Amino acid sequence: MNTFVHAARPLVNDLFSSLLFAALLVAGVDPLAATIIAMVTGVGHVALLLGLRRQVAPLQWASLGLVIVFGGATLLVHDPRFLMAKPTVVYLLLAAFMLRKGWMLRYLPPISQGRGAGVMTAYGYVWAGLMALTGGLNLMFAVALPEQWPLYKAIFPMSSKLALFAAQYLHVRSVSMRELKAEQAALPA
Repeated sequence: MNTFVHAARPLVNDLFSSLLFAALLVAGVDPLAATIIAMVTGVGHVALLLGLRRQVAPLQWASLGLVIVFGGATLLVHDPRFLMAKPTVVYLLLAAFMLRKGWMLRYLPPISQGRGAGVMTAYGYVWAGLMALTGGLNLMFAVALPEQWPLYKAIFPMSSKLALFAAQYLHVRSVSMRELKAEQAALPA
């Protein structure tokens, strides 16, 4: 379980303001209030990291930028259709970012460093595909089935990411453990 927490912590940290925004919407907070809270929290979070002289990861900068840009647009437009379609742009931008080779390697726990890198790199592309699919489905529901959009938003994005995260975690752990055992078996006795 400790390695699972180690793997999940940086991802939650990187996407903190976006996750907070989604959680506030699911909790029934007014979209404009949720936008302001997520924007202020996201800026504060990055400012705290910079103040502590910690590195701010590219995905965290991207997440913060998206919350600020689209949050600002939401505050200006006051249009629910924009709120429903906005995640499509976010998902597609994240998918494009995730096409960068090796972006997931920083999420490997210490015991897996140097092991399972190929599998982890491949999962980076799988994540990009899932984000693109999620964005396409979001747009379809926002435009063609707006009355079903809240149900889609409440179920598919989070459950698909949790399922992929769990599958990836178990697969990378299995590959890393197999490689570690092979390394140990190759050592002279």
